[in-house]
Amino acid sequence: MNPRPPKPPAPAVPPPPAERLRTALPTLVRWPNLLIMLLCLALVRAGLLLPELPPATALLNPRFGALVLAALLVAAGGYIINDYYDIKIDAINRPDRLVIGRVVHRRKAMLAHLLLSGVGVLLAGWLHPVLGAVTLGTALLLWGYSARFKRVALVGNVSIATLTAALVLLPELQLQLERNDSNSVVWPYALAAFLLTVVREVLKDVEDMRGDAQHGCRTLPLVVGVAQTKWVAGIFLGCLALLTLGATGNMFVSGHWPLGTWLTVLVLLPMAQLTRLLIRADRRRHFKHLSAWCKGIMLAGVLSMTLAGGVG
Repeated sequence: MNPRPPKPPAPAVPPPPAERLRTALPTLVRWPNLLIMLLCLALVRAGLLLPELPPATALLNPRFGALVLAALLVAAGGYIINDYYDIKIDAINRPDRLVIGRVVHRRKAMLAHLLLSGVGVLLAGWLHPVLGAVTLGTALLLWGYSARFKRVALVGNVSIATLTAALVLLPELQLQLERNDSNSVVWPYALAAFLLTVVREVLKDVEDMRGDAQHGCRTLPLVVGVAQTKWVAGIFLGCLALLTLGATGNMFVSGHWPLGTWLTVLVLLPMAQLTRLLIRADRRRHFKHLSAWCKGIMLAGVLSMTLAGGVG
């Protein structure tokens, strides 16, 4: 007797739509980035603005909670609209992260963006008209970045860097409006966030050149080349290094040794390594690695706010 032929493997059954949406939604709204934003807002308020208060008292404030929620809603909406306009580019650069058009219908994605951004703007406007105006400007800038600015050399990079700096300043703006109080310590952090974000966004443009080139983008590396783009990133990184060196030296001179040591070991030394890697980078995977270094340095800078209370 001839043995029976083996049964063909059963075709893989795709998960139901609800399950696919549940697993894809965190990717769509970039939940790790939202957590870093939440951490940044919390540390600005508790570490820089209100260090004299217990952290729970500073953070468990309903109006501050509403501001944080508004900022995160607008940011989540911004990530959705960015992916909405980048379907074809992401299919080349990041096919594993493609959600819109594969799991979420484009119309539903647009509706989600409008709902999240609209609720965020209304919530901020309920807190104060100025906060509402700032949040509305943020939502519009995110739309403009996704639809047009990111495809223009340096314009998109500076747009995102400006939004990052604005996020750092947002809790201070709320306190200014409520108390007519300001804190100068926040501004160096905002400037540092701006400079480091420009560096990271420029490096990401090099990483994404292949998809950008096929869809008519005019990002910096496509306009001036990779070598000149590295020089631009190096200039912004040099400005950040000077700012951080000045702040670190001031911390040691004024006796704030814990913060000075933190900035030296966890910010300045990684920046020196980032510079070395930037000089040697010439492959896509190198620039992806550099982008990860930027994220690590930014996280170290955010966490340094825990030591910056009372510095002014």
